[in-house]
Amino acid sequence: MEHIGVLHTPVLLERCLDLLAGAFTSQNPVMIDCTLGMGGHSEGALERFENLTVIGIDRDPQAIALASERLKRFGSRFQAVHTTYDHIDEVARLYGHGGYVDGVLMDLGVSSLQLDEVERGFSYAHDAALDMRMDQSSGVSAQQLLDTASVQELTRYLREYGEERFASKIASAIVRRREAGKRVTSTGELVQLVRDALPAAAKRTGGNPAKRTFQALRIAVNNELEVLSSAIVSAVDVLRVDGRIVVESYQSLEDRIVKQTFTKAASLAAPVDMPVVPDDALPVVELLTRGAERADAKELEHNSRSASVRLRAARKLRQVPISQHISLNTKQRKHR
Repeated sequence: MEHIGVLHTPVLLERCLDLLAGAFTSQNPVMIDCTLGMGGHSEGALERFENLTVIGIDRDPQAIALASERLKRFGSRFQAVHTTYDHIDEVARLYGHGGYVDGVLMDLGVSSLQLDEVERGFSYAHDAALDMRMDQSSGVSAQQLLDTASVQELTRYLREYGEERFASKIASAIVRRREAGKRVTSTGELVQLVRDALPAAAKRTGGNPAKRTFQALRIAVNNELEVLSSAIVSAVDVLRVDGRIVVESYQSLEDRIVKQTFTKAASLAAPVDMPVVPDDALPVVELLTRGAERADAKELEHNSRSASVRLRAARKLRQVPISQHISLNTKQRKHR
């Protein structure tokens, strides 16, 4: 499986492992890799921490198969689970210690495997069918979405998930073409439609003008932001005290969800002028990074896909559900 390692260079691998290392001090630590992909981060963790067991989650059966082959030399120290990572609490109950684990890693967004497999339809650089499903065995494809969604629905997807300024123009062009009996049926056709819909000035800078449209459709098809919003809370909840979570995001919408959750969990749920802070108002996590870390020049030279990465990490301080802490924090703010 040597070609897999060539295809996939894990982003900020050593930094991720350095941040997680403090959690792997017990005799049999367990880490959940929420976004297994082709197993690059999991392989690095298993090689560096000899007593570590890694549970790899992925919704893509092809990724599960490739990573399992790559990591079979680690025997029972690696287990793969075919599910979405918002089910991390169920996975922790099955494989953790009393429902808790020592570390959690999330490498968000579309995987190298999905980008490199042209026929999956994730890339705007190659002509292919409009699929974009991370799990091709279920769900609605991008083609089905484009064939059925209204102008209003498409506009919302493009505006909210792609932050596309010309969302209504693109959505209207898609529906007009569909109603004329000439529906968009390939990634190449979609790229051209976006080019034709945008004003000339909007196409002069910023790379491929279809980039935001493809991002929006991929997020909508895979329900990515809703899954992440649920998963990031559950991921912190399943950490044992002193456990660590590391998250790599690649676009602002993902990073905003991670940042907001970590910030709320790291804040005091008590008025700032309270002389004695009760135990139930103390922070749930400690932030291990100052803001979002970015790839340095060496990493960028080594791995071009690290250009947009934003890395955040936190350490669990006490065993209380984040939702309970955030609720208390909200009540305190209302009484200030």
